[in-house]
Amino acid sequence: MADGTAEQPAGERPVLPANESQSVYLRFKHVFGDARLMSRTRLRQRRQPAGETVPYGTGRDPKGISSVMDSLTNELGWTSSLAKSDLMLAWTEIAGAETAEHSRPVGITDSVLSVQCDSTAWATQLRHMRTMIMTRIAQEYPEAGIESVRFLAPDAPSWKRGSRSIPGRGPRDTYG
Repeated sequence: MADGTAEQPAGERPVLPANESQSVYLRFKHVFGDARLMSRTRLRQRRQPAGETVPYGTGRDPKGISSVMDSLTNELGWTSSLAKSDLMLAWTEIAGAETAEHSRPVGITDSVLSVQCDSTAWATQLRHMRTMIMTRIAQEYPEAGIESVRFLAPDAPSWKRGSRSIPGRGPRDTYG
């Protein structure tokens, strides 16, 4: 077709098209056949692929939204991220209502769940409960991939910056 002539079946003489639209028409006629020469049943058979016309065949039932969403999240690789967010939202059920009042999950980094506590006493208490918390996380959210829990106590005030800091070496300078 590079030379501008349409391909013709054997036995027919080639027809040189007068313009581009005629060339396209002749090409389609050759590829798809002449519609006037086909019977209705042959046209119907060309339109319907074999095996897909069974009205109650397998794979024809509608699927529920939950199965569609599950297959989509698995296909896109979102199961771990969704499990991590579910874990963060369900902290009250995992740790207990009273414990959750004094602690909150901050984030997940490298399979380590970080939990910020209100006081050092609550951080110590949660460290003692680490086995129970890890067991619940492993049972209820295995897709999250949590391997450890880190309990953070509140930060102590820093004297390096702020209104109480002084320039220089400070009290260490008294012996020199």
